[in-house]
Amino acid sequence: MSVRTTAEVIDRFNHAFVNRDAAALGDLVGENCVMESVQPAPRGERVEGREACVAWWQALVDDHTTQFTPVDVFVTGERAAISWEYRYGEGPADWVAGVNIMRVQDGVIVEALGYSKTAGEVPLATDAEADAPAGATR
Repeated sequence: MSVRTTAEVIDRFNHAFVNRDAAALGDLVGENCVMESVQPAPRGERVEGREACVAWWQALVDDHTTQFTPVDVFVTGERAAISWEYRYGEGPADWVAGVNIMRVQDGVIVEALGYSKTAGEVPLATDAEADAPAGATR
């Protein structure tokens, strides 16, 4: 068997979610894979090892109350970025946007780091500057 390219692996990974084909994930994940989910903030849950990563992703694929939709994919070398939307309810605000930074070696995923837009308020430096007295700097 020839080694799959990063683009092929990421395409198959995304198709597994879109087509709800949890079994397709099995041969896409390396033995020493490390995955960090988007929750709980700020670091996310860390999952280590092929079996644990596959089980985590398969549970997400099999959850029919949610929907993962890839929006854009960028691949360069062994790295890929997948921007996505994740819907977790029926309401118009029941979704979040995010990105996974993936690394593929020898045709399998070895690292997957998930990041998402946060719910709730996060203070921004620009907000603090707007509230600062004239002439003040940060």
